[in-house]
Amino acid sequence: MTDFILVRHGETVWHAENRYAGRTDVPLTDLGREQAAALATWAATAGLTAIWSSPLSRARLTAAPAAAACGLTAHVDERLYELDFGQGEGLTRDEMRRRFPERLAAFLADPVAHHLPDGEDPRQAAERAADCLAELARAQPHGRILLVAHSTLVRVLLCHLLGIPLADYRRVFPRLDNGARTELRIENGQTALLSFNAPAPARTAALR
Repeated sequence: MTDFILVRHGETVWHAENRYAGRTDVPLTDLGREQAAALATWAATAGLTAIWSSPLSRARLTAAPAAAACGLTAHVDERLYELDFGQGEGLTRDEMRRRFPERLAAFLADPVAHHLPDGEDPRQAAERAADCLAELARAQPHGRILLVAHSTLVRVLLCHLLGIPLADYRRVFPRLDNGARTELRIENGQTALLSFNAPAPARTAALR
């Protein structure tokens, strides 16, 4: 069996403003850097065997302190990219409502059948992320692997692996906090959810 700890990167300047940040490379805030440091505190005694992250800097900079604390190299895999939100990139919900109200309403009703205009199909994103985990599980059948990625990607991946209809990812997993940990166990091709959206250790909790 292989255990995966999925972590959403630290807070960015866009997330602080409730803007959709998909493939745009947006920097961490001071809080985001503190969340990365808190993750490193946890990682130092977590028994990790590998660390991987999305190529986007917000994920790499969140993973780097944890890698240093564990004496591991943080690897990058493009399959862990966040979804591309197309015309929604950089916009708030209210701004989308003004620019394309009908498309936004359709997205909110079914974010898979009606993903944001010019954005990535969540089904493709879930499949690429699942391929990444399957490959890592084969390479480390007894591993404990930290993956630093993104909110929407993690939520559609969870639905894909747990047999939940993908269109329900926003309802079943309504939020994923920056720096929070979600743990999965993959054994014989089956996935168990061990924890979801667990906060980082006390250093981050004190900042809330």
